[in-house]
Amino acid sequence: MHSHGQDEILGTADSDHDLVLFLEGAGVVEPEGILDDPQWVEWRAGHVHQFHAA
Repeated sequence: MHSHGQDEILGTADSDHDLVLFLEGAGVVEPEGILDDPQWVEWRAGHVHQFHAA
């Protein structure tokens, strides 16, 4: 999350549900609607909506 000029990692998601919970906790209204918006969510080390064990 980028807030007040700083980046903050909210956590590591193991599912879309985890990601939604992180975004809700950060105060994002209706986070399900932004999961595919690259201005809000940066998917790393894989394809969108695919989660792999580290």
